[in-house]
Amino acid sequence: MTTDRRVLVHPDRDSLAGAVAARFITKIIDILDENDEAHVVLSGGSVNTAVLAAIRNSPAQNNVDWKRISFWWGDERFVEAGSADRNDGQAREALLDHVPVDEAKVHAFASSDEIPDIDEAAASYASELEAAAPDGERYPRFDIMFLGVGPDGHIASLFPGLPGITETEKTVIPVLNSPKPPPLRLSLTLPVIQSADRIWLVMAGSDKASPLGLALAGASIEEVPAAGAEGRKRTVFFVDQDAAAEVPENLIAPSY
Repeated sequence: MTTDRRVLVHPDRDSLAGAVAARFITKIIDILDENDEAHVVLSGGSVNTAVLAAIRNSPAQNNVDWKRISFWWGDERFVEAGSADRNDGQAREALLDHVPVDEAKVHAFASSDEIPDIDEAAASYASELEAAAPDGERYPRFDIMFLGVGPDGHIASLFPGLPGITETEKTVIPVLNSPKPPPLRLSLTLPVIQSADRIWLVMAGSDKASPLGLALAGASIEEVPAAGAEGRKRTVFFVDQDAAAEVPENLIAPSY
C-alpha cells in the first residue's frame, strides 16, 4: 500500500468543488481509455454533493462514457427510500439523474422499507459487491473512492470508538448506534476502503481542520478513522483554506 498522501488546498468551497469535478472528469476518461469499465464509490455530505453538481454542470462531462461506470456508495443512512437523508438520493439529484448512466450499474444500498432487517441489508450489499468482483475476490477493483470526513474524524460510517472501524472480516457492516443521526447506517469496512486505487477525501470548513491534522500526523484509526484512509495508488485530501489550517506546509502540494 502506498504511503503517498497529498493535500491540495483551494481558496474556498466553490473552487474546491469545481477543481475536484474537473480532476474527476479528466481521470475517469483516462481510466476508461485503459479499461473496459470503471468502478467509482460515492460519498454523502454537502461538499461531495457539490462536487457531483459541479461535474454535472461541466461541459466536459459530455466526454465521459457514463454507461461504462459502476457507481457504489461508501455508506448509507438506513432510512426509507424517499428520505432526503439518503446519500443515493442526493447523488441522483446532483448528478446521476442528469447523465446517461446504466441503471443496472448504479448500486445503491437497500432502504429500510426495501429490506427492513439491517443485518440482511448489509449482507445483501456484500453479495452485490461480490457479484461484481473478479473471480475469487469479494469486491470490485475500485478506481476512485470519494470520502468525506466528519468533525470527529469519521469516514463512511466508521466512527471513533465504535467497533466497526476495526472490522476486518466483513465487507459491509450495520451501524446501530451512529453518534450522528440517523442512528442506523450501513457502511463499507476499512479493508474495502483501503482496496481502492485512489481515495479522494474532500473536506471544507474550519471544523475539519483538527481531524485532518490528526489524520496526517498519524493518529490511531480507532481515534481518527480518517487516518486509515489510504488508497493503493494515491490518497489525496482536497480541502479548502479553512480545513487546511493545521496541515504542515511540507504536506501541501501545488493545486494544479
